[in-house]
Amino acid sequence: MNDTAILLVGHGSRNREGNQEILHFAAQWRDRHPGWRIETCFIEHAEVLLDAGLDRAAHGARRVVTIPFILNAAGHVKMELPAAIERARQRHPGVAFACARHLGMGREIFSVLKGQLDRLLKQLDMPDPRTTGVVLLGRGSSDAGANGELAKMARWLFEDGDHELVDLAFTGVTWPRLETVVQRQARLGMTQICVVPVYLFTGVLMERIKAQVERLQRQYPQIAFALGTHFGFDKGIFDLLDAKVGGQELPEGALLECDGCKYRLAAEAEHLHDHSHTHVHHSHVHHTDHDHGHHHGSDHAHAHEHAHA
Repeated sequence: MNDTAILLVGHGSRNREGNQEILHFAAQWRDRHPGWRIETCFIEHAEVLLDAGLDRAAHGARRVVTIPFILNAAGHVKMELPAAIERARQRHPGVAFACARHLGMGREIFSVLKGQLDRLLKQLDMPDPRTTGVVLLGRGSSDAGANGELAKMARWLFEDGDHELVDLAFTGVTWPRLETVVQRQARLGMTQICVVPVYLFTGVLMERIKAQVERLQRQYPQIAFALGTHFGFDKGIFDLLDAKVGGQELPEGALLECDGCKYRLAAEAEHLHDHSHTHVHHSHVHHTDHDHGHHHGSDHAHAHEHAHA
């Protein structure tokens, strides 16, 4: 690892505290691995953005391993990051650039979310799960695949426990919103509701969620609410990143799901895709979603969220 730099790429938040938390996380990760060179940058709303971060990581390195420190892959991870890495390859021809997959919604994140829910149930003095609704609350994206990954977590939580209602809500971009889901759960007889935010770090949206739950508590005084928090410092997140790096180097040629992808670069190749997918037209390129060796589906358009944390 001596000639390898690891670049942790955060989303970036207008809330300065959120960006500071990612820098603090990187410092803790360095403490776990004093022999690793770990750099940080952000996609937006920060001083060090992608191009500068990649240049900084490439300085003095033979290899740069980029890790999108993001839960779901939408436009930023699928389009902007691969484009920035390609530019960095042009600027640093002597450096090999690899990119791991984003954190994703797998068993590791599920364990973290389940731990959050277990803590909320204890906070409510372990009520009957059949009358305790669960709301998994995500950021929301115009990329259907990213939203679907969160839906998978909701389904896993439902199957893992005895809750009659495990619902999905979003803070922006898509639907339903938290207020709508709480209204439905109240109508269906829930006497407690656990709200589990799916956020790594604090930010504008985490503050907004707190205010929303306080308002809902006043609106539904007969329901006991328990609100979770961001979980970026959970041990499971450190373990997940350790697994991505593998204690050594990622395999040569490890790629982000859209890094250098022919579907991203050549519209004429789209006929190789299953034409049952949803297609989104841009002015010059016709994008479809893909997941190299996994399921196809969802919108692969570069869609910005307008309510970033």
